[in-house]
Amino acid sequence: MDLTVRDAAKLLATSEKNVYRWIHEGTLPCCRVSDRYRLNRVELLEWASRRQMTVSPEIFQDEQQEIGKLLLTEAMKRGGMIYDLPGEDKKSVLPAICAAMPVPKSVNREELHSVLLAREQLASTAIGNGIAIPHPRSPIVVGVTQPLVTLAFLKKPVDFGALDGRLVHTLFVTLSTTIRLHLQILSHLMFVLQSLEFRKLLSQRAGAEVLLKEIENIEGRIK
Repeated sequence: MDLTVRDAAKLLATSEKNVYRWIHEGTLPCCRVSDRYRLNRVELLEWASRRQMTVSPEIFQDEQQEIGKLLLTEAMKRGGMIYDLPGEDKKSVLPAICAAMPVPKSVNREELHSVLLAREQLASTAIGNGIAIPHPRSPIVVGVTQPLVTLAFLKKPVDFGALDGRLVHTLFVTLSTTIRLHLQILSHLMFVLQSLEFRKLLSQRAGAEVLLKEIENIEGRIK
């Protein structure tokens, strides 16, 4: 838990009063340390994303470690894109994506499915607009040495329990090697998904080359 209420208010571009209200309502995840509330940056980002809130660009910054500016673009090149992923519901879609992802042979696909399922049982990774971002709650070693993101278009939209009530048609499955990379990839992905033009390309199931080019263009704007 690395953020104060003041930090959270700044990142969400709102008032501290609103942050306290969300905490007291029990909707915003946090913990209390020495009579002060502390929030986790990743959980805050996921919480804001599920509510389709526009967050401050500062949430994408990392003062402690230099990372590649096109981190998401490179991760997606490694993870690839899958079209017409089969599955009738969330229960069947998750093992299907685990079986189809281009992960190293050292990855235990059953273990991967287990950690993705555990995350969904904690809270849905659906963020609205027909999109979900399945990922482990915390980065774990599953045999990947570099972060990867796999984009999958479902053959049939399924219910992921999104707050906006829409069925999910697109998945971004994210695997990271460290907490910091996990945060950065999710941050960059959320920034890209704020683009109406990019979401339009997703709804059209544009080709891989077109999508990667657009991701690179948008990600390049992150300061």
